[in-house]
Amino acid sequence: MQPPPFVSIIIINYRTYAELGACLNSLAQNPDEHQEVIVIDQESKVDALREFAQRLPRFVFVPDAANRGFAAGVNRGAALARGKYLLILNPDCSIEPRLSETLACWLDAHPEVGVVGPRIRNEDGTVQPSARRFPDITTVLGGRTSFLTRILPGNWFTKRNLLVGDQPTVPHKVDWVSGACFMVRRDAFEAVGGMDEGFFLYWEDADLCRRLKKAGWDTVYHSGAELLHLGGRAVAYAPERALVAFHRSAYRYVRKHGSVLERTFTPAVYVGLGARLVLKLAWHRVRLAISSSRT
Repeated sequence: MQPPPFVSIIIINYRTYAELGACLNSLAQNPDEHQEVIVIDQESKVDALREFAQRLPRFVFVPDAANRGFAAGVNRGAALARGKYLLILNPDCSIEPRLSETLACWLDAHPEVGVVGPRIRNEDGTVQPSARRFPDITTVLGGRTSFLTRILPGNWFTKRNLLVGDQPTVPHKVDWVSGACFMVRRDAFEAVGGMDEGFFLYWEDADLCRRLKKAGWDTVYHSGAELLHLGGRAVAYAPERALVAFHRSAYRYVRKHGSVLERTFTPAVYVGLGARLVLKLAWHRVRLAISSSRT
């Protein structure tokens, strides 16, 4: 049998040291000579990072005094990586044994595929909707965080945008997969110029898969590989900044990839996203006030 291809696991961390420790432990418990681990630590706490480095000398830790955004962090990790495949992994994930090998070997057997994403489970065991259709006007109603999705998850708009409600048992093509965990073919990643650093946070994963599709590469959801993702840990440290980043990135995505009709109405999109942001920020502050009054 051929040895599995070499994989570089790239983790972008922002203040989530407890979660990062658990993630690194899951990797250290299943050492693999065919993979390397690179951690880009943004707004780094040097003491915390030093402790990890002393305990895990085989892993590469890169401190950054600034927070340059998720996409920029991935690009920096990719520039240091040696692998044929890059596994992008959130620090609040716990990886299952052989996950990277499963995805890498599957990519080896399917040269037309540029990105493959595993099944991602929440802490309670439910499945995250990590495979999706490219955003369009229906995503306003049927996106992962939309009000309609929260109150009526079986509606047509949500089913159109979030593609794994039926839990497929075989790998199949999708438009894009969540940046919480996916593996990308290194030569495909480099061919499209890596991540677009204009996306500080959110939508950079959809953008990458869209550019790869235009370049002739497929994206696949592979339910035969899975991991646990806690979700939202880094965002909790700067929730309002994350809300602003989400809406800015959504607008950038529309400007970059929207249809002719959608781009014609970008002023209306800008106003709509701005109004949504104001409402989200207001609701966040109301909840904070309520929480403070109860303590």
